[in-house]
Amino acid sequence: MTERTPRALEAFYDRFSRRAYALARRICVDETIAEDVVQEVFLHVWRHPERFDASRGSVATWLMTMVHHRAVDAVRREATRRKYTVPPGEDGDEWSAQDRLPSGPGADEAALDRVVAGHVREALGQLPTEQREALTLAYFGGFTQREVASIAGVPLGTVKSRMFTAVRTLRGLLDGRVERGEGTA
Repeated sequence: MTERTPRALEAFYDRFSRRAYALARRICVDETIAEDVVQEVFLHVWRHPERFDASRGSVATWLMTMVHHRAVDAVRREATRRKYTVPPGEDGDEWSAQDRLPSGPGADEAALDRVVAGHVREALGQLPTEQREALTLAYFGGFTQREVASIAGVPLGTVKSRMFTAVRTLRGLLDGRVERGEGTA
């Protein structure tokens, strides 16, 4: 995107918007947040086209990397916002944490799943950025290792090494905190 005209942005958007939205949606899950991420990224491209450096990779890699980073940031912001926001009850009082858990059979399992997810998130936060991003793209984004390598702009072997090391580190961090059972690593 060297030409800064509305027509150039329109062509650029037409070419990459679906891919950008698909990536943002995989990471954010929420459609609205994913749409906001894509809008922010294309606005950034429009305002700062000079930030693209062809020596570091293709324009698609640059764009998808920005989408990935912004989507992860958006998910973190939303998680933080939800962590500190308690929805009001019907009578105006705040709900207790117990009221937010699903009732009926399986409520205890849902609560345990949330605890395990918290431990996993905490452990992921302790990984080096490159390892965390590789795992996030692969496990939460649904990308193959080859696709992760393309998005990150690194060789496939590097992605494999990062993921292997990250999984080994996570196992060590989670040992004793998370029980391994059926369907868990």
